[in-house]
Amino acid sequence: MTDRFVYHCALRWSDLDAYGHINNARFLTLYEEARVAMMFAGGRAWGVGSFADGVVIRRHEVDYLRPVDYALGRASAEAAPTVRIELWVDEIRNASFSVAYELYDGDTLASTARSVLVPFDLAAQRPRRISPDERAFLLRYAPGLTG
Repeated sequence: MTDRFVYHCALRWSDLDAYGHINNARFLTLYEEARVAMMFAGGRAWGVGSFADGVVIRRHEVDYLRPVDYALGRASAEAAPTVRIELWVDEIRNASFSVAYELYDGDTLASTARSVLVPFDLAAQRPRRISPDERAFLLRYAPGLTG
């Protein structure tokens, strides 16, 4: 079964720009938090810890559809306001894969993005192929893709 990975990411006061919106560069940090949760924590939960050994970004694409405010009205004394990030794998190759994202401010789609990632052997300082276990894990979040 394949599905989207859903991550609720807390916004930080330091994410704001001079206009009171989340800075466009911070969107990459929010997407990174969601991607790390899926690949590292989610991967380990499914017995795949090798992503934590080395994955590098080859490319990011981000579309900003509307500003995201810090929205103090959605915060509480216990929790900062959050955005919801849904992500999934939209391409798997032999030595790279792509993750697609949608970032929601409440129920409103505020941004879409895509990252191309490459498994990387840190000791040898070179890209490596995706292992069969990694491919099986990625396919869990790859609607429409097959082995």
